[in-house]
Amino acid sequence: MMNYQEVIDTYKQAISAYGEKAQKLMAIEEMSELTKEICKDFRGKLDREHLIEEIIDVIITIDQLMMMYEISGDEIEQMRERKIERLKERLEKVNDEIK
Repeated sequence: MMNYQEVIDTYKQAISAYGEKAQKLMAIEEMSELTKEICKDFRGKLDREHLIEEIIDVIITIDQLMMMYEISGDEIEQMRERKIERLKERLEKVNDEIK
């Protein structure tokens, strides 16, 4: 298993070798492939292993996007917490409306 620095170095090498534009396009492509796998579930043709593979591909490309756009893990976590809190508030409103 790779350590953190090896992962970062691999991402940097990919960005350097293929270029930022290509890696950004790759992120779009990987998200599209994940979308396709999710759509297969609605048709009753979900391949769980392939879904996991596509999720990982998206995570890897998101990691690279974070590097290219200089977005820190802390920034992501802070925004994630705010978004989850907002979701929680919306759910509370929905639950209140149901009662």
